Amino acid sequence: MTIQHLIQQDLERLYAVKIPEASVQIQKTKKEFKGHLTLVVFPLLKLSKKNPEQTATEIGEYLVQNQPSIAEYNVIKGFLNLTIAPAYWVNILNDIQQEAHYGTRKAQADSPLVMIEYSSPNTNKPLHLGHIRNNLLGYSISEILKATGNRVVKTNIVNDRGIHICKSMLAWKTWGNGETPESTGKKGDHLIGDYYVKFDQEYKKELAELEAAGLTKKEAEERSSLMAEAREMLRKWEAGDFETVSLWETMNSWVYAGFEETYKALGVDFDKIYYESQTYLEGKEKVLEGLAKGVFYKKEDGSVWADLTSDGLDEKLLLRSDGTSVYMTQDIGTAKLRFDDYPINKMVYVVGNEQNYHFQVLSLLLDKLGFAFGKGLVHFSYGMVELPEGKMKSREGTVVDADDLIAEMIQTAKDTSKELGKLDGYTEEEANEVAKIVGLGALKYFILKVDPRKNMVFNPKESIDFNGNTGSFIQYAYARIQSVLRRVGANHYSPMMPIHPDVPISEKEVHLIQLLAEFPSIVQDAADNFSPAVIANYVYELVKEYNQFYHDYSILGEENEELRKFRLVLSANVGKVIQTGFGLLGIHVPERM
Repeated sequence: MTIQHLIQQDLERLYAVKIPEASVQIQKTKKEFKGHLTLVVFPLLKLSKKNPEQTATEIGEYLVQNQPSIAEYNVIKGFLNLTIAPAYWVNILNDIQQEAHYGTRKAQADSPLVMIEYSSPNTNKPLHLGHIRNNLLGYSISEILKATGNRVVKTNIVNDRGIHICKSMLAWKTWGNGETPESTGKKGDHLIGDYYVKFDQEYKKELAELEAAGLTKKEAEERSSLMAEAREMLRKWEAGDFETVSLWETMNSWVYAGFEETYKALGVDFDKIYYESQTYLEGKEKVLEGLAKGVFYKKEDGSVWADLTSDGLDEKLLLRSDGTSVYMTQDIGTAKLRFDDYPINKMVYVVGNEQNYHFQVLSLLLDKLGFAFGKGLVHFSYGMVELPEGKMKSREGTVVDADDLIAEMIQTAKDTSKELGKLDGYTEEEANEVAKIVGLGALKYFILKVDPRKNMVFNPKESIDFNGNTGSFIQYAYARIQSVLRRVGANHYSPMMPIHPDVPISEKEVHLIQLLAEFPSIVQDAADNFSPAVIANYVYELVKEYNQFYHDYSILGEENEELRKFRLVLSANVGKVIQTGFGLLGIHVPERM
């Protein structure tokens, strides 16, 4: 039984009245005061009919006399600080020890079904650093929601059509000389990305020439033959022109193979992938259906619009005058297909904060079209990620490529670990595996420890450090714990051995157990706020506290057998929570380092 329930029962006996759980407000005692937990007495004043300090004293006296779990108390104004008896904490540790999946719970058949969309790449370029933040956030949020009892479907929408795709197609057709991933030795997504950059370079040259001939910038853009060819290619694609569609299929197949390789390296996956080329027609149908029902309206040029002025927004284009679709049309079509495929209770879109307005509009349009999850859709709006040098631009080829960054992080981890002697005695294969775990862990942790709603600067050099708030620091602590457990051997340590409640534990050890006891609520908080950072920073605090304990107290050298057993169990469960917490972030932990 939790301390809150025990106190609630004692309060009901003290005041001879039923007390709602919400009135028993317990929080962690602030560091500057003595105690472990603090009872806020203000909600109880109408029962005591006394002032806050008198009420706190009355309750404190009663609890110390009647509740064995309460060792002592002190009163600070309207707050009752309670020191919890060591035996209570030992029993908490015994309970944690019994739960293999402590801090998480499994979904039931009738649990809410949450669909989470993340990644959303374009097939005209490889994944970059911005995609890495998106993928890591989407995957981690999916795992956290699963851990809080939801059924989860991880989904991706691939933007595989549109003018940007035609730009890379046209550039390859014009300047590619039949290059393929095989003939160049390049990943397919990199090859196509090069041609997207090539188009932009040639387009800028053409505009410069037209402007030099006396045209304004706007006139030059309207007269651009390259852009006209790209638009014609898009028209042909939408009309089903065989040659254009065949080229599109070939080039996209190269890109998909490249994406799959990157996703695998990053350790993310999807339950269902949708493609814009398959959803935009569904979207057009829904828009025309909305037009027929009077939800939307048509302008004289034939374009179809939604008037959202009564909702505090503006008018939104849904179909152009030539009948071609816009992004919003595709998103409506994708929503329809998803709702057909799954009985979604909540839809979460993991998309950067530059799309805030888009999702405000989408939510309204889906609701007007009758989708049950329309109003309740969640746009998980995260901040942009930049480098110390500033922003990145795909068209200009100044992005940090995801594949290059992953490879660089793994190599840096290997070099740093070797310098520090952490790979001594390892075979080359073992060293490579540890470098992969540490390198990817550093990358993921550095990104996920930041409040996702904030913009961030990613500095690869800072992310791999075996000291400070880094993934490497935490992974090393986990490996150290496993080393201790290996050294003690199976004869002296069993994962299931219970600890006697009267073992004489220190305040530092109590604090560690209290931190472990908070883990389930930390996971729930992370789920409620869609914030992996909550878990990342909790695990860091736990490891900091454990490292201090490890430095100050002997474990294997402790002569008191019961205390030695206690410290082994405490260490094992700190390791268990590190592994579970990092697992929710998509980060592996090495058994030795």
